[in-house]
Amino acid sequence: MNAKDENLLIRQFKAGDLSIFEILIKKYQDRIYNLCRYLLGHPQDAEDAAQNVFLKAYRNLKHFKPESSLYTWLYRIAVNTCLDHKRKLRPEPLKDESLVEALPSAEPSPEQHYQSKEIGRAIQTALDQLPGDSRAVIVLREIEGLSYEEMAEVLHTSVGTIKSRLSRTREELRRLLPGK
Repeated sequence: MNAKDENLLIRQFKAGDLSIFEILIKKYQDRIYNLCRYLLGHPQDAEDAAQNVFLKAYRNLKHFKPESSLYTWLYRIAVNTCLDHKRKLRPEPLKDESLVEALPSAEPSPEQHYQSKEIGRAIQTALDQLPGDSRAVIVLREIEGLSYEEMAEVLHTSVGTIKSRLSRTREELRRLLPGK
């Protein structure tokens, strides 16, 4: 589905065909869940946040303007929802090993699996120590693969701010990761 198809679906939704929203959920649910999972560090919190993202999107899709892309709009909602969630709850260190298991492994020997888990745990621990805005920048760029322009749109800031924030966050991650 390209942007033109999405805009057609959105117009149909705005015209009253609410069942269209299910198509949009199916397209973006995995990406939004994964973004929430990296930002929150806990699968159950990520499920709740992703559900809230789509609820907010459903309520506000009639106000969506097609000048921006739907996924950057959804990402913005997701980042804001996760940041709000983090503000409400005190962050806890990640104890979830399922996130580590989700990391790719070329050949899953026991040693490689163990190393992969350790690396994933170290990355998640480092991510958990970052402030919410910094964590969002690194996740959007390094995990979700958004461009600087898309990140600026999602985070409501300039491309220059994104670049400098990303540079500072990478330096902070180097400091936080063992073995640097």
